Amino acid sequence: MQPGETAVVVGTGRSGLAAAALLARLGCAVRLVDSGTVSQEVREQSEMRGWDLRTGEHCAEQFAGAGLVVLSPGVNRRRLEPWLEHLKAERVIAELELALDFVDAPITAVTGTNGKTTTTTLIGRFLEAMGRRVFVGGNIGTPLSRYVLECLSAAEADSPSYFQEADNLVLEVSSFQLLNTSSLRPKVGVLLNVSPNHLDYHQDMEEYLQAKLSLFASQEPEDTAVFPDELRELVRARRVTRARTVYFGTQSELTCPALPGRHNQANIAAAFLACQPFGLSHGAAQAVLDGFTGLPHRLQIVAERGGVVFVDDSKGTTVQALRAALEAFDRPVLLLAGGVFKGGDLAGLQPLVQSKARAVGLFGAGREIFEAAWADAETPLFWEPTLERAMDRLWLQARSGDVMLLSPATASFDLFRDYKHRGMTFQNHLQTLAVRGHE
Repeated sequence: MQPGETAVVVGTGRSGLAAAALLARLGCAVRLVDSGTVSQEVREQSEMRGWDLRTGEHCAEQFAGAGLVVLSPGVNRRRLEPWLEHLKAERVIAELELALDFVDAPITAVTGTNGKTTTTTLIGRFLEAMGRRVFVGGNIGTPLSRYVLECLSAAEADSPSYFQEADNLVLEVSSFQLLNTSSLRPKVGVLLNVSPNHLDYHQDMEEYLQAKLSLFASQEPEDTAVFPDELRELVRARRVTRARTVYFGTQSELTCPALPGRHNQANIAAAFLACQPFGLSHGAAQAVLDGFTGLPHRLQIVAERGGVVFVDDSKGTTVQALRAALEAFDRPVLLLAGGVFKGGDLAGLQPLVQSKARAVGLFGAGREIFEAAWADAETPLFWEPTLERAMDRLWLQARSGDVMLLSPATASFDLFRDYKHRGMTFQNHLQTLAVRGHE
């Protein structure tokens, strides 16, 4: 980018704003576009920083004169193609790609359908336990562009910075980001699993899989690639990477009470393998796990009322995540599910629902999809328009020893701002259940 050149950033979320700030720091004229409505905070920030903010349905005028287009995660490039035809392909990039030009510390990158955040967090904790200064971010927490901006500002001011001193970068990366990123070469790349997801975004399952596998395309023999056992033949047949390749299963000698279920055993095993190139010992890893308390909205035990355990798995936005959540409990489950369905084999989950769930409370969007998929299950099933009303009805059926599990298998945008808002609604409403009492 040349100073004064127009850079268009698509999307006004955390990553989009970080990219806009970095581009402005580099001397670009920033145009921020969003097809939806934006908050007053975004409007005020754009005005204060001199960014050209444009909202509404995408059109040619939003991209006119752009020397670079930066896409926020979740922005579907395919839907923008009519307005991008005049641009060179390499000038349309992900926010992640923009930031990669400015980092040289070794990168550990984690992708997969489920478990990314837990595994990314564990890797960061393991590396910190080894005395390394670690930045953890990307698709979670702090965008990489924000990290770069902080480093540049610290260097300019000649002042110390946590970001500037990072020895390792640990990044969660999504299929959205990988579709528009070409220069990522992780020292360690991790693919946790692949199951149908975001099929409302990707053309088909093959495109989704290819996006995930592209994480390893630029690796060299001295790098490390970590895959699940079930993808062993696929990795070999497709010659996915030139890196040293290791595999993990659903069993691990390492244990963590805060991470129940076979899927979390796999996450632990993957995180440990990802850190072995840096010298992590088994003892050091177990010490971290002994003190690990889990992550919000990821199979998080939030309360116990009248012998009923309440578990917030609002981050469980896929069918596979719901499967893992159900398999994690030996107690009868009162299941809360529903929302904006993203694809997957719900019907194939029916036997597990029937064996694990004593009742199912559906809420919000997706009713017809869930009801059709589980129509033959013997488990009682009902629908309510809101999460709170579904919780109320399940609470009337609850018995001591049950688990009331929020694991929606969907996106949250029908009723909530995001999965965090959905999880906090669950946690806040259970307090009213306790007030009412329960026999």
